[in-house]
Amino acid sequence: MIRMKKKIFFLTIAAVACTFAGCDIDRLPSTSMAAEDVTNDPTGNMDILLNGAYSYLKDWSDPMHRCGEYAGDNMMIRGTSTDAFYEFITYSRTPQNSRLQTFWDYSYKVIAQTSNIIKMIPEGQSADVDNKLGECYFLRGLLYFYLCRAYGRPYYQSPETNLGVPIVNGTPADITGAGFKLPDRATVKETYAQAISDLNKAAAMLSVNQGPAYASKEAAWAMLSRIYLYMSGTWANPNVEYAKMSEAYADSVISSGTYSLLGRADFMKYNELEPENNSESIFVVKRMPDEFSGYDYYYTIGGMYSNIGGMGWGEMYASAKYLALLDETGRNDWYNHKIVDARANFIEPQYDENTPGTYFRFIKNVYDASGKQTNYNYVQALADIKGNTATCTETINSKPTTYELTPVDAAQGIWSIKYSDGNTYTGVMDHFITLNRVYPMFYIVKCSREGGSQTQLHSPVITRLGEIYLNKAEAAAKQGDYAGALVALNTIRERSLPGQGYTSLDATTAPTRIDKERQLELAYQAERSYDVYRNGGELTRRYPGPHNAMEVIEPTDYRVVYFIPQNAINAYPAGSTLTQNPTSN
Repeated sequence: MIRMKKKIFFLTIAAVACTFAGCDIDRLPSTSMAAEDVTNDPTGNMDILLNGAYSYLKDWSDPMHRCGEYAGDNMMIRGTSTDAFYEFITYSRTPQNSRLQTFWDYSYKVIAQTSNIIKMIPEGQSADVDNKLGECYFLRGLLYFYLCRAYGRPYYQSPETNLGVPIVNGTPADITGAGFKLPDRATVKETYAQAISDLNKAAAMLSVNQGPAYASKEAAWAMLSRIYLYMSGTWANPNVEYAKMSEAYADSVISSGTYSLLGRADFMKYNELEPENNSESIFVVKRMPDEFSGYDYYYTIGGMYSNIGGMGWGEMYASAKYLALLDETGRNDWYNHKIVDARANFIEPQYDENTPGTYFRFIKNVYDASGKQTNYNYVQALADIKGNTATCTETINSKPTTYELTPVDAAQGIWSIKYSDGNTYTGVMDHFITLNRVYPMFYIVKCSREGGSQTQLHSPVITRLGEIYLNKAEAAAKQGDYAGALVALNTIRERSLPGQGYTSLDATTAPTRIDKERQLELAYQAERSYDVYRNGGELTRRYPGPHNAMEVIEPTDYRVVYFIPQNAINAYPAGSTLTQNPTSN
């Protein structure tokens, strides 16, 4: 707590620079209060201070989503961008990334705010006060974990020596003194330990569940289940002890009876349900319609994935890799409203009703002048179908080429083509999908339409029950309990694919099947890239888009983690060090 001009200011690490630069600290954010108001009655003002911490999560959740999701393989972008988020997609890491700066700053704003509340207000005054303190511990533990998984290497990679993030639990007592210092980054192990300690403390203190917009005992258990899963080693070398802890916390959430899985029909509209009316939501960052005015919806998470109600750039689409996973059990025919996998309902191809006819859509390899493959691209060629025979015609530079097609599964509209490059590709008969540049527009709506509105309103999901069952499945499998893992895994799979549960699971099949269901279920919730690397997997994005489609990103690559923002490093006082992540392998 810092008293200046009779104000209390909850300081973040990056904001230390503001003090040295002589910023006008009278212009305080709405989460600041007059010092005398806080010191005279800290408990009475606890709600205001705590609401301020929740409010910070709104700015935090946007870059949190983008750095988690864009680095994965569930989406593609229609072209290059000057926006800082493009670095997440291309893995061109720099420490001068404004979105990562926001992620860092608001993470530490929450940590500082909650830590100062914890310091000011003693425990044991009442159940209500203890519950609010529990909320503070939850938020602090949550943010330490999210910071560490973005800036610290996967846990299985030497957590005792690899660096996590600085542990600064509260505003330092005197930031103007000559001896003022800030700590360097703690290790990954120490940062995880801090998050676990806070979340366990939260679980012990939280006694009231106010719904998914607030911290709860069950939300703390859900986060502990995920953290221990991140600590549970790789499929090749699992840590059974941590896997056991992950499963135990997952069981605590499931057996609490507080949440229930949505049925298939309701789940297909998961994005449209308000969190407080969603039996599956455990913790979300609640957003309200009155927070958006004018063109604000363009800049929401969903605004890059679609255009809804006239708002949104609609420049990022479901990747061909993700679409193929959705079609693996049976083709999803969006045009004719035949959804096989319920999760396909969160994808909406933008059909061009002004282009009549049937088109054969497939993906072809792209080569450079030397014959080396450099990328992939979609083809939509006008088709002519007569019973079990069909042709398609592709026109390039006004020159048409007609190909004979071979049925693969004509009932589902799946055919193959022997293309001019000598390769045989498989594709589908469909109506023409509108192009953005050269890419068919497969809108993603999982982050839109909350409350049934035709807007980009979305409350980012932190935890929900579907993930908890998947945590249990993976944790059980890493302990060798494949029967238990199968039950948990099929609970989620059969919700989306009735009657298509796996009949068996073993050491050979568990990694692939569990990873696949996590990707299908948790897509567009900022989990995918972290899930790949924490299990020692490599990321491949061999599908159309401006990214380096031929690149393989290993879990040991220095770019798996983000650089510490340079402004945060520059803000450190003389005599203190904030160590940057390596700039090469």
